[in-house]
Amino acid sequence: MASSEVDQKFLGKLAKAVEPENPLLASVLFRILGLSINLSNQLIKARRIRPQDAQSAAARDLACHIIWLSREGLVLLQQYVLPMVGNYDVLKVLAYKLRASFYHIFVLFHNTPPVSSMGLALQGQGAVGSDPSSSRGGPVNPPPGFGPVPPTAFLMKPGDYLPEAHQYFREAVRLADELLWGSHSLRLSVKTEYAAFLYECVHDAEASRKVAKDTITEVYEATEGIDNDMFNDACELVTVLGKMMRRGLNSSNTTPRSRTEGSGSGAQGTPRGQQPIDSAPPGMI
Repeated sequence: MASSEVDQKFLGKLAKAVEPENPLLASVLFRILGLSINLSNQLIKARRIRPQDAQSAAARDLACHIIWLSREGLVLLQQYVLPMVGNYDVLKVLAYKLRASFYHIFVLFHNTPPVSSMGLALQGQGAVGSDPSSSRGGPVNPPPGFGPVPPTAFLMKPGDYLPEAHQYFREAVRLADELLWGSHSLRLSVKTEYAAFLYECVHDAEASRKVAKDTITEVYEATEGIDNDMFNDACELVTVLGKMMRRGLNSSNTTPRSRTEGSGSGAQGTPRGQQPIDSAPPGMI
């Protein structure tokens, strides 16, 4: 997500690189980096919240903090970074990826109707289920206009952020494919989070696995050289993608899978009601 270590590394490196010729852009990138580090810590806490604790004041305060940080990061990105990235290929990919990442967070914690286990729990709507009348797995939601609003509604207008988030991910993936080689760690970061988004928000496990599989293939087909730091990051992300290729395959593939069903398989021996909400694959927080 926006707080991934790879993104943070590139934020710092690119801020230093552009500082001599564009101090304003560099200062904004450093501010986004600070927000990202803070956001990373909050997301780790949120991933550990148990479903039975999601209605607590502490959980709601944490969700509000996460949405506030994401909203502030998006404002900085849209006002000061996106208009200035035309001449910087890597920074352009990073900016588009961060925009998709912030919207990913909005979908997880703020969406109306909720599409994630965390969103449902925060709004007191129970666990994610599968809608038998739908062509894709996902939560069974109340009709539009009914049901509670998210506790973060005072920070951002409630609404369905899923279509925008999906479009922004597609744009980031397209740019990464055009401007970066197959084993570039930022390109892998884009694809890894997109695969996670497809699984936990769109509830399309098959598409998520395909993105992961195709990305690993692109890595092994890449012929460009990379330094040791990028190599280590690429190895870690390929490991994450390898795990994502197998998500949801331990149960029947003939029925639509929900976010909760997919994540529950990773915590064998733990009662479902005690599992953390929306457990992310390694490297995603």
